[in-house]
Amino acid sequence: MLRTRRRDTGCEMALRRLLHAMGLRYRVDHPLPIDRRRRADLVFTGARVAVFVDGCFWHGCPLHGTTPRANRDWWMAKIDANRARDQDTIQRLRGIDWVGLRVWEHEDPGETARSVANVVRQRLEVR
Repeated sequence: MLRTRRRDTGCEMALRRLLHAMGLRYRVDHPLPIDRRRRADLVFTGARVAVFVDGCFWHGCPLHGTTPRANRDWWMAKIDANRARDQDTIQRLRGIDWVGLRVWEHEDPGETARSVANVVRQRLEVR
């Protein structure tokens, strides 16, 4: 687990490049206002939008998630705890008028970037 990248993964970098090309600026691997120990992959502080790029394995993707054979029970508990924390984070962000967007690593970066840009721009218009 120590060798697993926390940030700057290929899918995250692709999304960041596209959003930057669209003229959007963001913070990378930024702590959240609900809990300084929880971090989002991309944060648009002015629009109050946090984007999480979830890995299929670590967050239990219904399409691509796998379960290791060795130590299966421990891994299932770990992935379930990750998913529960993900849900809790989104709910707590809603409670302070933030939007939390979760995207899977396998999703098309172009479509994801357009969706994120739309949400960010809508939130900036309202403010």
